[in-house]
Order: sequence, then structure tokens, then C-alpha cells
Amino acid sequence: MYHPLFNNPEIKEWICEIGRRVYTKGFAAANDGNISYRVGENEVLCSPTMICKGFMKHEDICMVDLKGNQLAGIKKRTSEILLHLAIMEHRPDVKAVVHCHPPHATAFAVAREAIPQCVLPEIEVFMGEVPLAPYETPGGQEFANTVVPFLKSTNTIILTNHGTVSFGKTLEEAYWKTEILDAYCRILILSKEIGGITYLNEQKSRELLDLKKKLGFDDPRFHMEDCDLCGNTAFREGYSENNVPAPQTTAFSAPPSYPGYLQQPANAGQNPAGNMDALVKAITDEVLAALKAS
Repeated sequence: MYHPLFNNPEIKEWICEIGRRVYTKGFAAANDGNISYRVGENEVLCSPTMICKGFMKHEDICMVDLKGNQLAGIKKRTSEILLHLAIMEHRPDVKAVVHCHPPHATAFAVAREAIPQCVLPEIEVFMGEVPLAPYETPGGQEFANTVVPFLKSTNTIILTNHGTVSFGKTLEEAYWKTEILDAYCRILILSKEIGGITYLNEQKSRELLDLKKKLGFDDPRFHMEDCDLCGNTAFREGYSENNVPAPQTTAFSAPPSYPGYLQQPANAGQNPAGNMDALVKAITDEVLAALKAS
């Protein structure tokens, strides 16, 4: 099959390059993940099915239309291209989509754990809240539709029990969103292991939102009256449209904006497992001391 827009070596090389980055970073094992780029009004170049993203070549790339019909390419297009096309349909500004399984972010997807906000300045300014789309079997239109209610206010979405999808005007931008998210999730997991996370207070969080606005970035919290900066999701309508409850932050201590936060004990942010270990050790030491004394 021949199509004039299919002969696009620069974009094909970018797709292959992002595939190499995703594979090298451990974001896509074996044949996991897929990558796409819109090259025309109705034409999208994409990675094929059943191929390792770290070893793709120009001749492996496929072309589809916005309905998912294959227009060109010797290999079959990925079944999950419908997810990419749903994003492009509802977000005309998006040209590039990267889907993969970064391990730390996917851990939150599997745990169905909301990612805390108001922790790292870079995340607040350059990413913001990351919603969790509800689970559907990958590959079909129902799966693709799970992200639609969240597309208005984010460029990064966690796919429950699956992975992540990030998107933007360029393939590099879409990939960076994935890398930033996984690095943040790794920091959260490591912080929990050594005692817990410390949230920024409301004043500092508002300063970051002011900076974000000055830099020209949008944030759903800009458009909400009396917004709870850290305690509640800004994607309530998206979760309601999907008929699923908003995910909760259960593995981390509550942020300052949660009701009752100030009444929590001083060690509320500490690792409960670590506290239990210390308690067991203290009791053991007392028992051994009593035995020796007798």
C-alpha cells in the first residue's frame, strides 16, 4: 500500500528513537508499549504490533487513519492504536502519543493508588495532578474511551492495572512526560521506605500555582472556586463520567488540606511498618531484660 505521507523518514526515525529510549529505560519489556505521531488531517504513523520498541526500523512503521484502518506498512498496526486515536480526536493540539509500562508509575496503577500532590515543585509546575483511568481490557474502543473524560486538563494519564499514556505536540515532549512521572513515582516509593513524605503547605503550593500560571501552563485548579489544592481531585467530573470513584491516597499520610490532618500525631508521616518494628524490638528488649533479672 502506498500513501504520500507514509514516506516520512524524519518522523519514522523519531518513533524509532523514542522506542529505543522507552526500551533502554525499562519502560517497555519485550513487545510492550506503542508510539504514534499524526502526520496529516487523517493520517497517523505508529509502531506495529508484536515488536520490541528497542529494535524498530523505519520499514516496521505503519500508517492508519483516525478510524484505525491501516493505510500503509508491511506489518500490522498495534491493536492499541485506538487509544492514541481517541486522544488525537478529542485533543486536536496533540500530535504525538507514547504508551508504555514504566514500573514505578505502573505500581501506582496496579495498587490503584492516587499519586500525591503538593510534594515536588517540578511536578506541580510541569505536570500537575495525574488521573487514573478505570480499567478496561486493552485493545478495544471501550478501553480507548476510558481516557476521554480526563483529556481536557492533562497530558499524562495512568491506565489502571496497565501502564501510562502521555501525549503532546512532539514525540520528545510526550516521552518526557512519561519519564518525569516515573521518576516522581520512584521518589514517592523511596520516601515512603525511609519514613514518609512531607507535603508543601498551602502558601507554598499557591506560590507554585502562581508560577505555573506566569509560565503559561494550564491547570484545572485555576478554574475551580475554593479549590482544595492538595486534598481533593480536580478530575471529579472525569471520574463521575466514567462511573468510578476517585482513587484515594492510602499508602501515604494525608496532606495538610485533608480534614483532621492537624489532629494527627506528630509521626503521622512515618512508615507504619517501621513503627511496628520499633515497637516489637522495644517489647522484646523489655522481655529479655526481665528474664535476665529473674
